[in-house]
Amino acid sequence: MFEKIIDSFEKVGVIKPSLAVLAGLIVAVLLVQGKRFLVRFFSIDKDLFGVNRAVAAAFESTSSLLITLFALATALRIAELPFVSIELIDNLLSVIVVLQIALWFSRFLKFSINKYFANYSDNGRATAVSIINFLAHGALWSLAVLVILDNLGINVTALVAGLGVGGVAVALAVQNILSDLFSSLSIVMDKPFEVGDFIIIDDIMGNVERVGIKTTRLRSLSGEQIVLANTDLLKSRIKNFKRMFERRVTFSLSVVYGTPLKKLEQIPVWIEEIIKGRDLVRFDRAHFRDFLDSGLKIEVTYFVQSSDMKLYLDRQQEINIAIIKKFKEEGVEFAFPTRVLYLQDERAVGDGFDKIN
Repeated sequence: MFEKIIDSFEKVGVIKPSLAVLAGLIVAVLLVQGKRFLVRFFSIDKDLFGVNRAVAAAFESTSSLLITLFALATALRIAELPFVSIELIDNLLSVIVVLQIALWFSRFLKFSINKYFANYSDNGRATAVSIINFLAHGALWSLAVLVILDNLGINVTALVAGLGVGGVAVALAVQNILSDLFSSLSIVMDKPFEVGDFIIIDDIMGNVERVGIKTTRLRSLSGEQIVLANTDLLKSRIKNFKRMFERRVTFSLSVVYGTPLKKLEQIPVWIEEIIKGRDLVRFDRAHFRDFLDSGLKIEVTYFVQSSDMKLYLDRQQEINIAIIKKFKEEGVEFAFPTRVLYLQDERAVGDGFDKIN
């Protein structure tokens, strides 16, 4: 009885299409369930190699449309319908597979790049992510297109050669732009400065406002915006004052030659006590350094333990005023350039010549 039913279905041609539909449904269900299993498997808290989350994100990006098309193509391949070309179906399957693999790698790259730059500043992260994503995804999808064309039977050798020549021509035409682009990437990766830093480049100074793909923008002390090409910026010597942990201050003062020896010996001690009495200031040295034409030179060095310019100037002013007060209390006079002129009577000079004659 059962054999007769199967024979009747085979005569009307229903068995193979039914099996094809069933196979397509099974393939679709397996792919969907496989996607869910892989996402759960790699979404574990213990990420030993730092890539599990990226792999999970890649599998999560599996396209439902591509799964449907793959299941449909599989069903058509099994059904072997006379009006459907097997070669066409095979090409469709290969295209679907390549596209899905490209989508997985695309998502993996995007997740990994964002994770790598998660600790960067907002402006630096946006710039770096946009540049690297553009380069990585451009290379990925170019390779995917070449693989698809090759599977479709198209000779890609001449195409690759033509693209190579065209790429060289384009690179030569936009070499300055590419140079600035890679310079921007170097700034973001190496971080000689960041947004908010106060920097000096040659005779230009200002706060960094934005690091772009081609240019970097500074806000000068007088208020105007300064735009610098990234390539020119990296060729210059950059002074970054934001990363200065302390400022070294060296100054000298002079006292008159008539200063008593005991007070001259005490001057470095007085200055040391004045400097050590200030917060965020580290005393280094104070010495009677040299004999000058107009007085005795005392040289002092100390450090302000902050990069804040206002704090540095406040401490410097406090120390200078305290030194002036101490010298007035002790009766020590500051020396300043002086010149003494000795005048001689011309008549005395003339009498001297007469006596010689």
